[in-house]
Amino acid sequence: MPLHVPPAPAPALRSVLAALGSPTAVHEAHTPALRAIQGPLTAELPLPVHVLDRLGMSNLAAGGRPPRTRLTGWRFLIRSGDRYVAAADTRLTADGWVFSHFFEGPYVTATERALRQAESLTTGYQPRLLSVPELYMLTLWLHGAVGADAAAGLPAGEDLLIPLAPAPPGIAPYRPHPVSELLPVLTRRLTPAPAPTPPTLAAPAA
Repeated sequence: MPLHVPPAPAPALRSVLAALGSPTAVHEAHTPALRAIQGPLTAELPLPVHVLDRLGMSNLAAGGRPPRTRLTGWRFLIRSGDRYVAAADTRLTADGWVFSHFFEGPYVTATERALRQAESLTTGYQPRLLSVPELYMLTLWLHGAVGADAAAGLPAGEDLLIPLAPAPPGIAPYRPHPVSELLPVLTRRLTPAPAPTPPTLAAPAA
């Protein structure tokens, strides 16, 4: 079923297109593949980037609600011909949405692969990116409320998270997990183990 890709804020898209049209911005980017391309470039598949804060302090593993997320930017995949060669991030400032930087690497191809995987699902979703900084982890967040405001909302228990590669050790990339199953696992990873109880010494004989 097709994904319901949310529309990006118009200023965010304009800032990326302006950067793509700037030889200086492209040349200064740490993206050799982007600098080497001579043909036209397009910005596609806008994805809101949310961050999951303070996961280690959540009581999700004990049945509590997921920690809240915050929108930190919009990410666009940059296409050249029939392939995506880089991505562009934007950020919100006091003056509105502005271009942040270009980048390339494994998360670009991983995002494209996870989106293709999500297209094959029988349920419609709104795609987002969900970052878990405490675990250096990025996931494709498939939000079930396809018409929701892409800048807001909690991960619902029935939403799906697809970890992108490289994923943390023990987390299989590209395997869809319901939020209700994966977030407790991540929370337990960040919950310190209880300190061992010191042995009780027997009282000396009288």
